[in-house]
Amino acid sequence: MRERRHRRHQHPHPHRRKPRHPAATLLATGVVAGGAVLLSAVGAPGVAEPLPAGLGPCMSGSCPGVFPEPAAGPARGRDNAVNVFVGGDFHVRRAAAEAEGRVVVLGSFDVAEREGATQAYQVGAASLGSHVPPDNGSAFLRVGGDVRVAGGRKLLAEDGTVNGTVAYAGTRTGTVSPRAVHDASAVDRYRHLRDVLTSASSCYAYDKGVPRKPTGTAVNYGQATVFTGDGTSPLQVFDVDFDLAAPDGGAQAVEFRNVPQDATVLVNFMGDSRMVSPSETGVTGARRERILWNFPDASEVRLTGSGNLHGSVLVGRPASTTVVTLNALNGRLFTAGSLSHESGVSGGQGIHAYPFDGELPDCQTAGVLAAGGPRGDSSIRPAASPSAGGDRELAHGGPPMGMSMAIGGTCVGAGAALALYVLYRSRWPMRRGR
Repeated sequence: MRERRHRRHQHPHPHRRKPRHPAATLLATGVVAGGAVLLSAVGAPGVAEPLPAGLGPCMSGSCPGVFPEPAAGPARGRDNAVNVFVGGDFHVRRAAAEAEGRVVVLGSFDVAEREGATQAYQVGAASLGSHVPPDNGSAFLRVGGDVRVAGGRKLLAEDGTVNGTVAYAGTRTGTVSPRAVHDASAVDRYRHLRDVLTSASSCYAYDKGVPRKPTGTAVNYGQATVFTGDGTSPLQVFDVDFDLAAPDGGAQAVEFRNVPQDATVLVNFMGDSRMVSPSETGVTGARRERILWNFPDASEVRLTGSGNLHGSVLVGRPASTTVVTLNALNGRLFTAGSLSHESGVSGGQGIHAYPFDGELPDCQTAGVLAAGGPRGDSSIRPAASPSAGGDRELAHGGPPMGMSMAIGGTCVGAGAALALYVLYRSRWPMRRGR
């Protein structure tokens, strides 16, 4: 009898049986699809991202479509992004002339050039450069410590009709024009960048503690260093364990070959002390706005030579000193350590404002360590001291939520709600039966 009763309850065609809860199918589909979309938005290993905290690209409503070559002349656009970031102190020595674009220094800033050198050092605006300065009236220079200008010298945040302010949190001595503003919170919004840049610099060079796999080769032939890419990768990675200099330490040509036109070039310099000394031919074969020279381990970096270094520079060690005596650096300069801007035999050396628009390995530092948000989010105005000028300098608001992340999150949320509903419906009849 028991056997018959058991068979009577069996379905004659198990394989044709309809699911008791068709919502379960929707549940699985929603969760799987949403999870896949969300995972792709968060970023799988190897996905390319810009520099963290919105650093790199031009930020304003009047960025030029193409940044002009260095020259004299009027302003040709505006760029409110940080062009020079120094986690330690910024020293101006000998006969260096200018640091174009917004400059942020967490430590102190001092000008003590040699006798006979130009009497002024310019920040924000430059006599010779891209002529894409920050907005007028904004803080061209922000200093977390003291501003010291030696007697007989001037610190200028102006050039012609372009002018800004110098905001400082410590004390000030010497001549600053057109206006210096004491602001105890001058660099508060930037303090996190030191750790962020250290983390990013290390991640760009190392993947899980192992040097990142290069896509090409770098060979120093004496009078030239030649970088040869693979011709296809959108991110061209090169490891360099030598100085970019001639055997006698002099200048040399720097040439990239077989690098796609729109590729990002990442050059990782290994070692505690490194020198880059380009000749008057400069850097050829790669786009200036898509080159990053990365020094993750160096305690001493020397950028020297008779030519111009094209591309942006990242120095990761907080206990480091970068000495710039180049004729010109045309790109961003971000260092977690200190910076000394000097000159060679002649003067007039400059750091010129040019953006970095490349895409680098996804280190997720922007969402983990930084308060900064997506690049290009220049519509969000950070809280600024009215006396220092309300200027857009960092993208704020946390990591970006793109359309794919929003869709993925919605699918996962809907799937979770549906799961609770199915669980409730499946258990309720059992409770009533009891």
